[in-house]
Amino acid sequence: MQKIDFKKSLKHLYLPPTNKVVQVEVPPMKYVMVDGAGDPNTEKSYQEAIEALFTLSYTLKFMIKKGPLAMDYGVMPLEGLWWADDMAAFSVEDKSNWQWTLMIMQPDFITPEMIATAITEVRKMKNPAALDLVRFETFADGVAAQILHIGPFTEEGPTIARVHQFIADSGHQLDGKHHEIYLSDIRKADPKKWKTVIRQPMR
Repeated sequence: MQKIDFKKSLKHLYLPPTNKVVQVEVPPMKYVMVDGAGDPNTEKSYQEAIEALFTLSYTLKFMIKKGPLAMDYGVMPLEGLWWADDMAAFSVEDKSNWQWTLMIMQPDFITPEMIATAITEVRKMKNPAALDLVRFETFADGVAAQILHIGPFTEEGPTIARVHQFIADSGHQLDGKHHEIYLSDIRKADPKKWKTVIRQPMR
């Protein structure tokens, strides 16, 4: 059976350095996604979105492993796009007006038909609350700046500022949505050791 390690093959995108901001070009990739709004710390729909995305992603993984393709791969980490309708009001202190898209990258060989089959299976087993909100789309950040942040989300501010400064210093402008990739299981890991990729598209 062929085993694929996407974290290894896409290491330049999913494991940037911690000591410097780097420029990357993120190609179009396939994702399962759920859109939502509100404070992720208090909004029930945020946890429901996470449950639906991971349940579907693991169902797809085992479906592919046992099916004709006979491929094994690791489920990719949760990612989030963050913004506000009025970016001037986008504040870490007040997250009530935040908009978000949570997503998990899927292998190139995943098709809409496979997604539909997996959704049917998930509905039979668990039927998570946000399952009907899941969509399957191609998304690309394009040219972006990124760095690996170590520590709790509340301490991301200086790291984000470094990314924005790198973009300004390189003669670019911010473009697209603030993008985070959550490499740690925050239910188990010490917040001081949480690993989060901070990515910002630029033009």
